[in-house]
Amino acid sequence: MPEKQDFQIPQELREFAEKNVEQARVAYGQLMEFMTQAVRAWSTAPSTVMASGYKVVQERAIQFAKKNADAGFTLASELAKAKDLQDILRLQSNFAQTQMQSYARQAQELGGLMAEAMPSSKPKG
Repeated sequence: MPEKQDFQIPQELREFAEKNVEQARVAYGQLMEFMTQAVRAWSTAPSTVMASGYKVVQERAIQFAKKNADAGFTLASELAKAKDLQDILRLQSNFAQTQMQSYARQAQELGGLMAEAMPSSKPKG
């Protein structure tokens, strides 16, 4: 019987993937910064449509999006360094569990912020 052979990812491929992940992270960071500035500029414009409570929700949602994207880039970077399939599966499993917990907390927080924002959007009178 042949010996069990472990699948090994070549070092050159890992380095190439790591470089690409970092370039994507930088580009995404620039895009998110631009979007954040655009949203802030839009939300600071005089408007009766955008109540202050919704600005808080919007800013928090942007923070969550950045955090989730960073987690994805971190995973991609770790996957690029993985030495074998077992490492890849372990990393992916840990990421999925952590992100599902994070998404649940984020949804709960955004729901609370939305509930707080609702009364502030009603006309006073």
